Amino acid sequence: MLELSDIRVSRQGRDILTLGQLTLATNEMTVILGHNGSGKSTLMKLLARQLLPDEGQLKLRGQDFSAYSQRMLAREIAFLPQQLPVVAGMTVQDLVLQGRYPWRGLLSRLTVEDRSYAQEAMAQTDVLKYADQMTDLLSGGERQRAWVAMLLAQQSPLLLLDEPTSALDLSHQYELMSLLYELNRDTGRGVVVILHDINLAMRYADRVLALKQGVLACDGTPAQLLCEHTLSNLYGIDIRLCAHPGRDEVVAVVA
Repeated sequence: MLELSDIRVSRQGRDILTLGQLTLATNEMTVILGHNGSGKSTLMKLLARQLLPDEGQLKLRGQDFSAYSQRMLAREIAFLPQQLPVVAGMTVQDLVLQGRYPWRGLLSRLTVEDRSYAQEAMAQTDVLKYADQMTDLLSGGERQRAWVAMLLAQQSPLLLLDEPTSALDLSHQYELMSLLYELNRDTGRGVVVILHDINLAMRYADRVLALKQGVLACDGTPAQLLCEHTLSNLYGIDIRLCAHPGRDEVVAVVA
């Protein structure tokens, strides 16, 4: 479990994130929603220990974050930021093998086990056929799957992804979310992902955390968030729910 208590993050004298008590299960598919500037990325960076709160405490498995070295934490949590590093000249296999760093160190040689985990991760994400190709020459969707493979090779039980669908076209957004959903179900790894698309969240999330102006506006299942008033208030626009033709679900549309 990830536990956050009495969190406050401030910038230039203004609170940009305030949370009381929040607990995240490390085996669920959790989506963080909210408008730009609502505190989504700030929360994600706290969970990945890329940012320290001005006040409050974070715990993982009952231990304070400060008790974990960077390598120890990386064995528990794998983080994919919104702005990905440049990987020019790096093959997909080389990229995926970077996920083994927490287990082998920077200068240690790769082992048979390391390569086996990388092969398995590439197979799970359907990029094994691109193993010897340059990562920066792949399509957007293929490249995102390669980065997810790197997270899987890290063998961390919790995956954090900050807006992984933002640069993808619609079909690749659904493909990536389907992949993350299947990985969660098949491997038991927890997934926490920031999204902008309400309908993606409704289809794939077990739990939705909705932030507005730095505070938690809604916390529950997708069904609990499916309220026109709640969604309209969250985004500040008129949102209507409509029945999906041919599916037993509803979709949110701007009125």
